[in-house]
Amino acid sequence: MNWPLVMLLAMGIEALIGWPTWLHARIGHPVTWIGALIDRLDRAWNKPELDPGRNRLAGATTAIVVIAVAAATALAVALVLPQNLLGHILAAILAAPFMATRSLNDHVSAVLHPLEAGDLTGARGAVAHIVGRDPNSLDEAGIARASLESLAENASDAVIAPLFWGVILGLPGLAAYKALNTLDSMIGHRTDRHQDFGRFAARLDDLANWIPARLTGLLIALASGRPLPGIRLMRRDAPQHRSPNAGWPEAALAATLGCRLSGPRGYEGRTSHEPWLNATAPDPRPDELRRGLVLYRRTMVLAAATLALLSAG
Repeated sequence: MNWPLVMLLAMGIEALIGWPTWLHARIGHPVTWIGALIDRLDRAWNKPELDPGRNRLAGATTAIVVIAVAAATALAVALVLPQNLLGHILAAILAAPFMATRSLNDHVSAVLHPLEAGDLTGARGAVAHIVGRDPNSLDEAGIARASLESLAENASDAVIAPLFWGVILGLPGLAAYKALNTLDSMIGHRTDRHQDFGRFAARLDDLANWIPARLTGLLIALASGRPLPGIRLMRRDAPQHRSPNAGWPEAALAATLGCRLSGPRGYEGRTSHEPWLNATAPDPRPDELRRGLVLYRRTMVLAAATLALLSAG
């Protein structure tokens, strides 16, 4: 199976049609199926009141079970696909739900439109769907900054990383990565309930995203047409980011747009003091968010061109 070709087709399918609302209403979504399994195991095995070591082991077991189920299911499907053009198309259709090229663009665009119109209430409501921080504390610059950070981070986690693992390990690798990423989003938090139970999933997710995050930053820098500023800022500022991975695409985006990202943010009534990326630049405004979306689309085109080259090799 030519997996770069499969991933290219999957990317195109998701970019064109996404996951239709009528289909979601009838059968849900593969990620929600994975999430349901994670939730069931979380409720059954997560006992934060017990020994932390026991809870870390239970969390690691949960992660291994979920990843194994996803990978094994995908492997069973991949083994019965014909090794011809039809098989590649079927594999791409199955892989497409694990992409988020279109949905990421749509979610950030939903913030941009009210923000440009001066509707902060509408923009705050839209940004609440893509970030975890308190939207009511965000002004215009804060909304633009949160949206750009989400755009950069999810360009890696929700697009480039699935493509990367799909190319390397095929449909099973893609499903395993998406299961891991879902685990991290659901239990990989430093809360009283999940700080022990979700530790293994969070660390494994960091490892799985190490190369894709840096690759995403490089693609953003290249798509800008002026890669050197982005590369320089990534090397200087990304290691200071709270995440070992998110700072790379965020720094590339900050350098290209000429604005600062990251920095302090509010979560559940408390302020998290994070270092700035591109600290001496001004805060982003709606124009930077619009240009960020244009750059994101260029980055996706560059990623698609890279897959096309790999598939022809």
